[in-house]
Amino acid sequence: MLPATFKLCAGISYRHMRNMAGLRKNAIVAIYHELSKMESPGPSNWVNQVRRNSLLSSRIKEELGYSKEEMSYVKQGENALQKAISILSEQDSWIVETIAANGDKVLSKVLPDIGKVFKLEVMLDQHPDNIYKELVGNMEQMGEWNPNVKQVKILQKIGQDTMVTHEVSTETPGNVVGPRDFVSVRCNKRRGSTCFLAGMSTKHPKMPEQKGVVRGENGPTCIVIKPCAEDPSKTNFTWLLSIDLKGWIPKTIINKVLSQTQVDFANHLRQRLANDVCMDMAPAC
Repeated sequence: MLPATFKLCAGISYRHMRNMAGLRKNAIVAIYHELSKMESPGPSNWVNQVRRNSLLSSRIKEELGYSKEEMSYVKQGENALQKAISILSEQDSWIVETIAANGDKVLSKVLPDIGKVFKLEVMLDQHPDNIYKELVGNMEQMGEWNPNVKQVKILQKIGQDTMVTHEVSTETPGNVVGPRDFVSVRCNKRRGSTCFLAGMSTKHPKMPEQKGVVRGENGPTCIVIKPCAEDPSKTNFTWLLSIDLKGWIPKTIINKVLSQTQVDFANHLRQRLANDVCMDMAPAC
């Protein structure tokens, strides 16, 4: 199919076909879909593969008539994805922060231009599609099952892959860290059987800073959802977290809070997915 698609594009180069906008759009979209079907790259090829696909994706979106503002969000999201995958592809210098009894692990490293980042690595006994549906399709319901999150609201959607969200966190026990809010651009990409959910802080006219709430900054962040090689019904789940909570909080407290937040998130997500399975199997559960 791909060779035929390139022939279609080649036809556009002929003078009498150059003004056929519909044909041009169809051709470029067809190439994008064909490339998206290719197998997911190995870790060593993630960065180059995502960069090439992101550039093509941006060109396609420009062809399909996105506004300057929308394209700005698209590029921010894809930039966050590239940065996050670049960080995750580096396997050296990670320090273990905590290992839970069930094997859940949080690691960290300090990066020159970003600061300290955290990486959660867990195995989830759920199919990747179930996790993707919960974290993307049911994103605004996160406050129902994650006690660290008060609210998630989608402010704007741009096509299938990009959105801008507003998130409000709850205070930590004892109010050691008070509530924070974040405005983030999110980029969701699928490469073969692997899904990437990346994001970083942005600004949006619908959600200026709120009086009485500290606005934090995050990014690049990324969740990687990948089928387990030994059992595709299970998922290797990785969460890269880079966040600045702002305010006058000692770094030792911040580091402890963030690593514990990741461990808690994995447990809450497991419980949510287990409850979803029970609901699907009712009345057996």
